[in-house]
Amino acid sequence: MLVRTALYSAAAIALFAAAAPAGAAVAVLGNSAARQCFQAAESPLMPRPETMAICNQAIDAEALSRHDLVATHINRGILLVRRGETEAGLADFDRAIARDPTIAEAWFNRGVSLMRTQGPEQALPSFNQAVELSTNRPALAYFGRGVALEALGNVRGAYADFQRASQLDPEWDRPRVELARFSVAGGN
Repeated sequence: MLVRTALYSAAAIALFAAAAPAGAAVAVLGNSAARQCFQAAESPLMPRPETMAICNQAIDAEALSRHDLVATHINRGILLVRRGETEAGLADFDRAIARDPTIAEAWFNRGVSLMRTQGPEQALPSFNQAVELSTNRPALAYFGRGVALEALGNVRGAYADFQRASQLDPEWDRPRVELARFSVAGGN
């Protein structure tokens, strides 16, 4: 039987939700406002108002391909979440999904936003989609799903996802920290 050695805290959920969006931007090529928006989403720095204006310009005024428009909604959503405007970021992720539901990063970022605003039960389906669609950052998606599963009481599922995250990104220590809280006890 698998047991937790310590209860999972709301602080761990908040830590994941705060850190995760910085790693799930979608690339835009070229030399455009959409590209600058992507670069800002990749940066760990707090976005400045002019950065948000660049993203808005890309969406409102540039003739973007479908992929670049979807990517820019995701990237602007990441910046909005980073600024604490989680509901507005969630709306951008939903716009991206409405235009192309096959982009895993939109689902992942949606899961992170829902984890922040509505909790693990609402976030779990988005993390499932991110994993199923093979996000570019699978360790993050498995870890996010593990956080949601544990918060919902699915200890086995959480353990399996933390293990998978650790296998996918052995240099990232956070999954190993979470795994250390579990132990296997005798019996079924």
